[in-house]
Amino acid sequence: MYREIDLPYVCTVLSNLMGAPVRIYENAEQTYYHSLTNLIVDPIKTQIDKLLNLEGHVGYSIVDNNFYYAFVQNDRTKIIVGPIPFAAEASDQNLKELAFNLDVPPDETDNFVLNMRNLVPMPLHSTIAALLAVNHILNGEKLSMADIIPIEDGELTRSAHLNEETEAGRLNDFENRDFNNSLSVEQAVTRIVRHGDLESLNRYIAQAPAINSGTLAKERLRQAKNTFIVSTTVICRAAIRGGMDVQDALKMSDSYIQQVELCKNAIETFSLQYQMVLDYTTAVNRLKEGAYNSKLVSDVRNYIIHHLSEPIKTSDMAESLLTSRSKLSTKFKEETGVNLSEFIMQEKVKEGKELLHYTDKPLSAISAYLGFSSQSHFSRIFNRIVGLSPLKYREKHR
Repeated sequence: MYREIDLPYVCTVLSNLMGAPVRIYENAEQTYYHSLTNLIVDPIKTQIDKLLNLEGHVGYSIVDNNFYYAFVQNDRTKIIVGPIPFAAEASDQNLKELAFNLDVPPDETDNFVLNMRNLVPMPLHSTIAALLAVNHILNGEKLSMADIIPIEDGELTRSAHLNEETEAGRLNDFENRDFNNSLSVEQAVTRIVRHGDLESLNRYIAQAPAINSGTLAKERLRQAKNTFIVSTTVICRAAIRGGMDVQDALKMSDSYIQQVELCKNAIETFSLQYQMVLDYTTAVNRLKEGAYNSKLVSDVRNYIIHHLSEPIKTSDMAESLLTSRSKLSTKFKEETGVNLSEFIMQEKVKEGKELLHYTDKPLSAISAYLGFSSQSHFSRIFNRIVGLSPLKYREKHR
C-alpha cells in the first residue's frame, strides 16, 4: 500500500546516521534542518547559492580541500547534506577563516571550530550510496554510483595524487581535475596566490580534489583553453589583491592568454595552467618578502600565514621551526634588521589592510580574526604601522 513520504523523518534518520547536518528546501526556501552538532552558524551560508543551482537528481560539491556537500532533489524539493569532512583534518586557521567568513561572533569562534571538528568524516562514495536510496524514494529512480561519480575521479574521492616522480604524471593527473572552474577550488587557490604561499601551493597540488569542470566548449582542447582563460582572470585578481602591481599582473595575464592559444593539446594547456598559478604565487611571494630573500623569512611568513588568527608567540614559532626562541629572534634580526615580534605585527596589519579594503567586515570581527586581544589593541598597532586608524584607512581606500 502506498504511504505518503515523511521526508523530515527520513532526513532526521539520515542526519543521525551520517553525523552531518541535513536540510530540506522547498522551492529554494529552507523548511527543515537537523543536526547532532551545534554549529552556531550554518556553514552552508557561504555555499548555498551554488548548491541550490546544481542540477541533477543526485550530486555533490567539494569545498576547498577539507569538506564536501551532497544533495538529492526533484522538481521542487532539495535535500542537502553537509558539510562532511574528508579523512584529512582542516587546520585551525582554515576553520577560523571559515568562521570569519560566516560572521561567527568572535567569542564563539573557538566553539565553532570545536564543533566543526566533531563532524564525522565519511568517504564520498558512502554518502552518495545513502543518497541513492533517498533518490529512489523521492524520484523512483535506480541510479548507480557510476551515474554520479565519474570514473576519472580515481578512487571516487581522494586517492588520486600527483605522480611526484615525473612531470608526465603531474600533467596526466591535472587532466582529470578541475583546478579552477569550481567556486570552492577557486577560493582555495586564490587564497594561496593572494598570500604568495608557495608551500601551500605545492601541498595543495599534491592533494587537490578531483572535480569535473563545467562545459565551456564542446571540443576538448577548446574547453581546456577556455577554462584556462577563466582561471587566469581569477588568479590575476587574486595577485592584485596580494599586492602585485595592477599593470604587471594584467601584462602577465595577457601574455599567458596569448600563450595558451598556441597550445596544441590539452596536456600543454594544463602544464601552462600550473606554470601560470606558480608564477603569480611566486611574484606575490617576492613582494611580500620584500628585500628579504632568505629561507628563514620564508619559514617565518609561512608560520604567520597558517596561524594568522592566533596571538602568535615566538616560542611556539621557534618550536615549530626546530630552534630556540633566542636563536630564532637573533638570527631573524640579523638577516632583516627587524625584530621578529614587529615583523609579526607588520604581517598581521598587511592582512588587516586587505580585509578593510576588500570586505565590509566590522573592525571588531577583523581584530578578533587576526588574533588581537581587543579592537583597541588592533587599532593602536595599525595606527602605529600605517599612520592611519583602521577606519580612516578604509574610508581612504573605498
